[in-house]
Amino acid sequence: MKKILVIDDAATVRMYYRQVLEAEGFAVEEAGNGYEGLEKALTEAFDLYIVDINMPKMDGYTLLRTIRQEPTICATPAIMISTEGQIQDANAAYAAGANLYFNKPVRPESLITTARLLTGEHRA
Repeated sequence: MKKILVIDDAATVRMYYRQVLEAEGFAVEEAGNGYEGLEKALTEAFDLYIVDINMPKMDGYTLLRTIRQEPTICATPAIMISTEGQIQDANAAYAAGANLYFNKPVRPESLITTARLLTGEHRA
């Protein structure tokens, strides 16, 4: 079972991603800010990170740049999802280390398909 870490300061958003992904057979862990996300990423193995941009304590850009500098976790794929919809936001996400960028709200089908693609998880 592939394991996904959802890092977003909005509890309702984390719950939505959890429901969508767990219904498809993924294991989901949550973090409410970048520091908490980094701590979990450094202590547990994950197959994918789903990261919000705007969070207290440590934003998503800083989190991804930090993850990409850590040898043990730098290769784990990351999806950055945000309400920020300008091209410079997507460019900044890719520059920070995101594999893909989505604007909120993300359709469940897109989230599932992308999670499967980035984790190599095949539908049973």
